[in-house]
Amino acid sequence: MGYTKWIGAFLGYVNGGTLGAIAGFILGTVIDTFSDKRTDTASDSNAYGAYNNTAEDILKRARQSQQGDRNGFLFSLMVLSAHIIQADGKIMHSEMEHVRNFLRANFGETAVEQGNNILLRLFDYRKQHGEQSWMQQIGEACRQMRMAMPEEHRLQLVAFLADIAKADGITAESEIRELRNVAYNLGLNPQVIDQMLSLGGQSLDDAYKVLGLTKDATDDEIRKAYRKLALQYHPDRVATLGDDVKEAAKKKFQELNDAKDRIYKARNL
Repeated sequence: MGYTKWIGAFLGYVNGGTLGAIAGFILGTVIDTFSDKRTDTASDSNAYGAYNNTAEDILKRARQSQQGDRNGFLFSLMVLSAHIIQADGKIMHSEMEHVRNFLRANFGETAVEQGNNILLRLFDYRKQHGEQSWMQQIGEACRQMRMAMPEEHRLQLVAFLADIAKADGITAESEIRELRNVAYNLGLNPQVIDQMLSLGGQSLDDAYKVLGLTKDATDDEIRKAYRKLALQYHPDRVATLGDDVKEAAKKKFQELNDAKDRIYKARNL
């Protein structure tokens, strides 16, 4: 199941007019990308009866696929950001600014204004239609994302959401609960939220939480847990989402290594 299918399903659950701007801003070239693919397919079929598998065509389709992945990821991020920002019943400036800074760094000031308007429209939709409707739609959106996105993209998505929850310096229980619900509906172990919230922490306890272990874990368990997480969170696994997302993944990967080094030093490994 591709990104366009889940996005279409989500927009079908909500008022198209309310969220039309989201599709226009975040999706960007997704529609054009897939239209190009259909055009290319038809053209190739008419001319040759099959795809023209030249090196240029293969590279073009690879770029189109990567753009579709990236825009689908960003659409998912905006929808779920609106959910997590309001998880504690408040719209915190620091959390909004975290999203704005992400847009500013990668898309410029115009994108900041547009992205801010998108979030406000989502907040308004939630207010107008009520919690039950909103929660049903978020749950369904997550399940659609689960089918559309590989695991490494879903992990990076919840990593961004965890950073939003931490942006004001206080992570409320309601935020943690909703982060876990999102992770679960995305087909991930909710424990990953505890690990991500502990990334960047400086204590030994934080380091063990990052690995999903306790101080009672054996040395072999620690090595095994680290190897598994290093494979899951390697930045190359999200390379198709763009350099900015890959850079964020590199930061998480370094925090994972810092946690491992802290444990190894404490155990003289």
